[in-house]
Parts: sequence; C-alpha cells; structure tokens
Amino acid sequence: MPKGQPVAVPEDGLTTRQRRNRPLLMVHTGEMKGKSTAAFGMALRAWNQGWNIGVFQFVKSAKWKVGEEGAFKALGQLHEATGQGGPVEWHKMGEGWSWSRKAGTEEDHAADALEGWREIQRRLAAQTHDLYVLDEFTYPMKWGWVDVDEVVDTLVNRPGHQYVVITGRDAHPNLVEAADLAAEMTKLKHPMDAGQKGQKGIEW
Repeated sequence: MPKGQPVAVPEDGLTTRQRRNRPLLMVHTGEMKGKSTAAFGMALRAWNQGWNIGVFQFVKSAKWKVGEEGAFKALGQLHEATGQGGPVEWHKMGEGWSWSRKAGTEEDHAADALEGWREIQRRLAAQTHDLYVLDEFTYPMKWGWVDVDEVVDTLVNRPGHQYVVITGRDAHPNLVEAADLAAEMTKLKHPMDAGQKGQKGIEW
C-alpha cells in the first residue's frame, strides 16, 4: 500500500468514506511476543479518539499485573475526571468472566471461558464498546471450550460500529479467513534463546 493507498478498490457500492470507516475484525497470532502489545497499542490510539474500550483477558493469571492494565485503568480514571479520551473497562479472571488455571476441573475452566464469551456476545449485541480487545482468546477456541463457528458468526454479524481485535497463538483458520486484518508474529530472535528471562518494562 504505497503512501497509504489501497492497491485495489472493490466494486462494493460503498463510498471511499464508508469503506474507510468500516469497523474491522483483527487477529494477531504467531509464536513471537508482541501480539497483545500491538493490540494494546491500537487501544491506546482508540482511547485518544474518545472510543469506549473493553479489554477481556482470557488466559493471563489474575495475580499478574501487566503494565498495560495499570496504564489503561489510569486512562479510564483520567477520562472520568476530565472527559479526555474514552472510558475503559478491563476484565480478567478473578474480576469478571475469564478462566484461570487454578483449583477446579477442566470442565470448570471451560464453563468459565464460555460464560466469558457469552458476556462478550451480550455486550456486542448491546453495542457497549467501540473497541474490544479479546486477549489470548484463541486458546479457548483451540481447546474446544468455545465454538469457533459461533464466534466467527457472532463477530462477522456484529451490529453497529464495533471493532474487535483478538490475540493469541494458533488462531483457527476460519477466524483468520473471517478477519479483515490478520498478522502473524514470527520470531527472528528472542532474548530467551540466550537464556535471558523477561524484563520489567518490556514483558510487564
């Protein structure tokens, strides 16, 4: 896309403005780090535009306080106090409708993940958020806890002007096919290859 221009314009009956503002379904997958980071970067831009942001983490531990969580909660408080940016909600295991590898059977975890998806479906139907970050959501689909075809159908047919970005490894081919934007993070080099663990400010 040289100079930001599309290489082809489809004959879909839409004006340039309509096509440009069409809400997107996006998928960040692949083995390399950066999938969630890229999604949160999108969310930061969206917050700056005054969008309503909803983040739903499906895998990360409830005890793991990622840096983006603190930053976005602070941005949500700034919005409440000053009106700057947009509102922010951040939900994860222990604070809403996600699963965690904690005490309980796999059936328990699967039920929690499914209820998390049901809540997102309810919010999509109500057009609650402008941007949904479904972090690590590829895994409940991979493990069969959430039906892939149902997810794709819900997201493709979501009402209104709602953007969705999904992160995680091993995205299902049907999800990738349905996406407007799909990116694969491919590892070239990683500090862990040289025995170096994650760093504060880089990984969290």
